[in-house]
Parts: sequence; structure tokens; C-alpha cells
Amino acid sequence: MFYFIVVLFITGYVAIAYEHQLSVDKAAVALATSVMVWICIAFGGEAIYFALPSFREYLQSHPDATAMEFMTRHELIGHIGRISELLFFLLGTMTIVRIIDSHSGFSVLSKIITTSDKVRLLWIFSFLTFFMSAVLDNFTTTIVMITLMWKIVGGQNTRWLFASMIVIAANAGGAWSPIGDVTTLMLWIGGRVGAWNIILQLFVPSLICMLVPLVIISLSMKGVTVHPPRAKSSALTTDCERWIILLSGIGGLFFVPVFKKITHLPPYMGVMLVLSVMWITTVILHRKKEKENNIGLTLAENFKKNDTSTIFFLLGILLAVAGLESAGHLHALGQFLNEKVHNIYAINIVIGALSSVVDNVTLVAGTTGMYPIISPDALATASDPAHAAYLKHFVSDGAFWEFLAYCAGTGGSILIIGSSAGIAAMGLTKIDFMWYAKNISLLALAGYLSGAAAYYLIVR
Repeated sequence: MFYFIVVLFITGYVAIAYEHQLSVDKAAVALATSVMVWICIAFGGEAIYFALPSFREYLQSHPDATAMEFMTRHELIGHIGRISELLFFLLGTMTIVRIIDSHSGFSVLSKIITTSDKVRLLWIFSFLTFFMSAVLDNFTTTIVMITLMWKIVGGQNTRWLFASMIVIAANAGGAWSPIGDVTTLMLWIGGRVGAWNIILQLFVPSLICMLVPLVIISLSMKGVTVHPPRAKSSALTTDCERWIILLSGIGGLFFVPVFKKITHLPPYMGVMLVLSVMWITTVILHRKKEKENNIGLTLAENFKKNDTSTIFFLLGILLAVAGLESAGHLHALGQFLNEKVHNIYAINIVIGALSSVVDNVTLVAGTTGMYPIISPDALATASDPAHAAYLKHFVSDGAFWEFLAYCAGTGGSILIIGSSAGIAAMGLTKIDFMWYAKNISLLALAGYLSGAAAYYLIVR
């Protein structure tokens, strides 16, 4: 059953990759795969769970518990809770962005960007995304930038190229900031990396990770883009209302990391607060208008426009990966890397490559569970100099944790479904999985490896 689960997951993954050829929505495949994985875990029962340290620990506090009880009450509910945080965050940010868009807030920004040259536009969007995702998480940044792109860039193939570069830039920008990505946030809060140190060590590798594919794409891109027709919104909103909604929405999203820092509550709580403020703001702005002039401006109307299939796809794929974690597949993979590779740079490069398939948050969580922080005392008592040199990489602000932040943050760009930014782009622009694999994956891999080489040269 243990190996059958792997076969089942790979089969579902291939079906998602060939979504258009099979004419089956990827959300349906992801949901079916996740349920089948957990059915296999349920039938595997104690044969699977007795091999897990977490199950043995659970039995110590719940001696009468069964494998099914452990799976449903401990594992499945725990995973659903963590996944729901991301889904509520997604719903909130998507709704906020749609409210801004329905009020023509992004038209204010699109008027500022006047150039039609494709290469110049690509560089503007890439650098805006790179620095914005360092403050705002890469997922929200991708939604905002792609929504802005729709106002400026025309043509499906050009839009897919821009959206792909936005994904790469968002993941690269989130890697060098302690609040730019969930993985770096986990390492920062866990005391494995310091805020200032990770900025100093990873800024250049992350920048190179973005620049390499950006330069290559720029060399083959020519001409100008035809701006899509601008929506006539003057009858619905005034310039003042557009600025109010734009600043409250974007400012609110930038406030979410501050909210997390102050309250220590999950980020989706901050998004819910911003959403409620915008809800009240739109009611106040439009309460005196005739109902026919409020069409499409209310929060309820914008909420209906959200792409729910993306939500279900994300739920399915993350729940399937969670099944691999609960069944011990990720733990076994980590042990294999530790025993067979035993090189921090090679291990992290493999982890980064795996993050293009497996959720990077899960990989980082599993990695931090396998490798504890080495204290200075433990390092001082190491008798073997070679072993002491190896352990030095695992101290706080050690090379292993810094490189893990880079690899896990940027490796997901290799495939379109390898990061939350990629999933957001896939949902918003309907990028074909195979198109991305053929046209972007090698470029993203080149940037990923170039940044990794830059980090190696810096720390050496």
C-alpha cells in the first residue's frame, strides 16, 4: 500500500499535466487524487502508521487510540486546518483584488506605465514583482501583478510569458526576505535564520535567479504590445473613489505582514480584517447611489467572480501531498537524502527541485523536523573536526538554513504548479502546464542553478 500511494499520486500528477489532452479539469483530478490517497492510507491503517514516530507519540497520550482515530482526528484535521489558512488567504486576497479591479483602481497604475515596448514592460513588471514580493507575500504579489498585466499586455502568448516571468520574480523576491515567503517566515520564526542576515546572504543569488531567465527571454522578445481596450468605468466610479479603493486595498495587503508581527495571528486573519474594512468602505462610498450604478461594485458581486475551481485545485493538490507526509513518504525521502547524499548544498538543491512537485512548505517543515538547530555547546563538544565542520552548517544562521530558504523558495518556479504563485498564475491566466514546461521550465532551472552557484561562491 505504501508504494501504491506513490503510484497513485504520480498518476494524478500526470493527469493534471495533460489536463487539456484529457479534457478533464485539473481541479477534479486533484480532488480525486487526494481522496484516493487518503482512502489508501485508511485501508493501510496500522501497517503504515506504526512506522511513524508521530503515531507512537500519539499512542503514549492516547493509549486506546486506533490508527483510524489518529488519521481522522490528528492527521487529517491538522492538515485541513493548515490548508484552510491558505485557502481563506487566497479567497480574501482574490476578492480584494477584484474589488480594486471593479472600481478601475488598476487603471490608475496602468496609466502610469505608458511604454508599449515588450522588453521594457517585461523588465518593469519583473522588478516591480521582485521587490513587492519581498514585503508582500509572493502569492498576493502574483495576483496583483497579473491583474495589472491584464490591463496593459495583450495577446495570449505574450501574457503567458509575462505571467511566467512574474511567477519567477515573485518566488525569487520572496526568498531573500524573512516575510516574503511562508518558508522563509517559518525559518525566521523558528530561529534558524536572522532577518538581516538572510537579506545580506540571499539578495544577490535571488536577483541572479530572476535575471538569468529575464535576460534570455528578453533576447528573443521583440516588438510592442497592443494594450487591451480600457473598460469604460467613469460612469460607475470617480477618480477619488478609484484612489480610495486602490490605496485601501494595496495598503491593506501591505499591512498584513505588520498585522502578523503585532498580533502573532495567522496572515489570513489580517486579510479578513482588510476585507471587512474594504467591505465597509464600499458600502459607505456607494450607499447614496442608485442601485443600477452599483452593479459589480459590491463585495458580494465581486465574491461571485472568484475562480472557485482554483480553490478546489489547491485544496486537492495540497491534501494529496499532505497524505504523502502523513504516510511517511516525505520522511523516508529526507532520510534517504541525509544518509546517501550527506552534502548540504546537494541536499538543498534536490529539495528545491522537489519543491516544483511537492509543496515547499511541507518540504521545509519536514526538513526542519529532521535537522535540529545545533547549539554552540554541541558544536564545541564535537570531537571529530570533519564532523564539527559539518555540524557548523546547522547552527542558527548556518549555511544549510540560508540555502534551504533560497532553494525551497525559488525551486518551485521550475514547474507552474510548484509554488502558490504559479498556481495563482495558472488560475488567473489559464497557462497550460505543458506550455510552461516546454517554454519556461528550463529557463527557470537555469536561473535557479545560477543563483545557487552564486550563493556557493559567496559563502565559500
